[in-house]
Amino acid sequence: MTHREAACSCGQLVVRCEGEPIRIGMCHCLACQRRTGSVFGVQARFHRDRISVEGESTAWTRTGDDGGHITYRFCPACGSTVFWTIEEEPDLIGVAVGAFADPTFPPPLYTVYESRRHPWTAMPGHNVERWD
Repeated sequence: MTHREAACSCGQLVVRCEGEPIRIGMCHCLACQRRTGSVFGVQARFHRDRISVEGESTAWTRTGDDGGHITYRFCPACGSTVFWTIEEEPDLIGVAVGAFADPTFPPPLYTVYESRRHPWTAMPGHNVERWD
């Protein structure tokens, strides 16, 4: 079985994931752009029972465009967002793909908020499901 480890920049907050993610996606919403400081966010979702967390985290909850709540967990020391939960999907945890620091991590298979995508960004060349 595959085991992966995601961590914040300083290494204090670590998420260990067992098995393959159930979904990997890119989000182009403005909130993810602000949260990441990049032009999109990339996440891998895992079943909650396949995740273990070590270290301290601080939480911040925001209301999404659809009215649901997303609670982000980030390191109180370095500020890196490592994982989050979505109110509508209580059995899943999203983990920031960049926190794995693994160039061999599988690519995203879906993308959301395409209407907010920066036009100069290139999408993966495989079959990507696009949602808006």
